[in-house]
Amino acid sequence: MLPYVVRYRRSFTLGLTCVVVTTAIQLLSPWILKFAIDDLIVGLSRGKLAMYAGLLVGIACVGGVFRFLMRRIMIGASRDIEYDIRNDFFAHLQRMPLGYYQAGRTGDLMSRATNDLNAVRMMVGPAIMYSASTVIVFVVAIVLMVSINPWLSLMALLPLPLVSISVKYFGAAIHHRFEAIQAQLSDISAIVQESLAGVRVVRAYTREAHEIERFRVSNEEYVRRNRGLIQLQGLYYPSMTLFLGFGALLVLWLGSREVIRGGLTLGEFVAFNAYLALLSWPMIAFGWVTNILQRGLASWKRMLEILDAVPAISDTHVTDAGRAAPLGGAIEMRNLVFTYPGADRPALGNISLRIDPGQTVAFVGGTGAGKSTLINLLPRLHEPPPGTVFLDGVDVREIPLLRLRGAIAMVPQEPFLFSDTIAGNIGFGVPATEAGEARMREVASVARLDIDVDSFPKGYDTVVGERGITLSGGQKQRTALARALMVNPRILVLDDALSAVDTYTEEEILARLKGLMRLRTSILVAHRFSTVRAVDRIYVLDDGQIVEEGAHDELVRAGGVYAAMYRRQLLEEELAAS
Repeated sequence: MLPYVVRYRRSFTLGLTCVVVTTAIQLLSPWILKFAIDDLIVGLSRGKLAMYAGLLVGIACVGGVFRFLMRRIMIGASRDIEYDIRNDFFAHLQRMPLGYYQAGRTGDLMSRATNDLNAVRMMVGPAIMYSASTVIVFVVAIVLMVSINPWLSLMALLPLPLVSISVKYFGAAIHHRFEAIQAQLSDISAIVQESLAGVRVVRAYTREAHEIERFRVSNEEYVRRNRGLIQLQGLYYPSMTLFLGFGALLVLWLGSREVIRGGLTLGEFVAFNAYLALLSWPMIAFGWVTNILQRGLASWKRMLEILDAVPAISDTHVTDAGRAAPLGGAIEMRNLVFTYPGADRPALGNISLRIDPGQTVAFVGGTGAGKSTLINLLPRLHEPPPGTVFLDGVDVREIPLLRLRGAIAMVPQEPFLFSDTIAGNIGFGVPATEAGEARMREVASVARLDIDVDSFPKGYDTVVGERGITLSGGQKQRTALARALMVNPRILVLDDALSAVDTYTEEEILARLKGLMRLRTSILVAHRFSTVRAVDRIYVLDDGQIVEEGAHDELVRAGGVYAAMYRRQLLEEELAAS
């Protein structure tokens, strides 16, 4: 936390100066009141009354100005720190690899970025401000009380050990309970995020009641945990008030006897009680600040679990050769063996192949054969072992991630569209200055998206809704294809990217892609053999290994795995047609 605070040290220094001035002015009022009462008892006059009244009003006005500045500067600095932490938190999430999100929940991350961050802001803003004010008031008020009457001060401070015990016990308990509350709030956020993201599935299976009940149970647990914290706070603050009230009662009883005996003037007794009243607020505020600090520490601990996580995929191994690599599109894999973290067996075993620049190849195989895993290793969405995956003769681990991924465009089977216009989604991968309308229409035409867009009332300015919910599966896939073509990549990877498109439209798209594919290395992953029939080379995967390779006609004549899959698909098409 310290680097964030040091960044705004001027604001904190100025804010703490205002805290000192505000507190000093606050502590000055009872001392003036002491002189006023004793002086007015000796001789009451309109001039004296006006003078003391003017002093008290003036002190209140000046104190109000500095109190405003104190809050404006300190809380403003905490907002700046919140802004910086939120930016760093989001930037750190952007650096985390794909596997990190597959293992975690989006709702939990969102809760940490919002609710936990707000608790952290309270810790570095109001908590610091009120802590400083509390300490100053506490120390100076006790010094002034002792100067008035040491014995009476001792009586007033008798409850302090009980207050210290309460703070220690309740502070630890609040910390643990708030951690549990924030964890449960993360669960609620995750349930909401999953239910809204999967709204189509929920509707299709009529599971609305189930989702409502799942949310209700989680929400009920959240309320239960909050009630536990409220009960704790309900004991905490009254106990503090009780202990302080006991001290005030002693002062009232013993102090009034001293005034009657003449050992204490009435003005001193009033000032002493005023300081005792000022002292009661710091003690209560100390409990409140403790609560804020414990909440903030619990939340900061949860945020550090994310911020301290080291990205499994980074530019640690980048070399000069990697920075200077031409990235022409030559791909090579040498004895590649890849196992997912925690898996019992390799997903890929002993893969060796070479793809020349400008060549179009296809990976085919059954479900779970390892096709998607293989292509995900190329842009390092998963980290390949060293010395296994090469681009233009350079290990991909040695190429800066930004440069490596900038040369590769991937279109997944289930594309993600942002809640933006069609134009915004197509131009997502390029700077706004390069997202020209002519280029956008060109790539949309290649993807055969132009016909659909022309039928929309707002054309390319049509908003597609969250995750492209207003578009059909085929329209989403074609939008994703246009987005990939827009960046003009050296390597184009289509991971079953036309599975939701009808056969006729698929043939049109592939025919239009032919010219573009000659200019770049292209990799197709497909289940339809019509998609891969015209490629330069086909690799057949089975159980994570390449079992066959060659052109379409060669593989059919060989009568192996590919031929069996091809005949089965032809039979299925004939049965469907009949």
